[in-house]
Amino acid sequence: MESRIRIVPINALDVAFLDRLVPTLEERFLCSVSMERTLAVPRSALNSTRQQLFLSTLLTRVRRAHPEGGGIFLAITDFDLYKTSHRFIYGDADEQQGMAAVSLHRLRSEFYGEGPDANLLFQRLLKECVHELGHAFGLKHCYNARCAMYYSNSIFETDNKMSHFCDACDRRITRARNER
Repeated sequence: MESRIRIVPINALDVAFLDRLVPTLEERFLCSVSMERTLAVPRSALNSTRQQLFLSTLLTRVRRAHPEGGGIFLAITDFDLYKTSHRFIYGDADEQQGMAAVSLHRLRSEFYGEGPDANLLFQRLLKECVHELGHAFGLKHCYNARCAMYYSNSIFETDNKMSHFCDACDRRITRARNER
């Protein structure tokens, strides 16, 4: 299993907020986690009709900024993300490229007409990061609605799941780690 996760903030994100992720992800994945320099992605990269960022565009920009590879890259953005088969996504991952991305846009309580809540936002971000990194490390979706690997169709499902793996997914990722 790749022994390093590299968080790539996209544009002006609260670094102190993202720094909270580092020790938690180190604990979940038993590997080193580092914060990379911020990558600037202009609004002109958005699909002008949808006002969303195409996931593939984001991952390509991250790969170009870090051609040396070395680790799993986790891009975190405020842009609303989408991919061809989905109107929007909270995040996505590509195991072959060793890349994952998570959007804060629809994780914010303000998106749902509620007041800002930094702790709720952090919990949602953590759950989605663990989910997408799980995919980057080879895990598939889980049928346990409380597991971090459960597929979230809505923010309610994200809120319902845990920020860690169920026992079955934990065994799978441990087995994969030991096989590498």
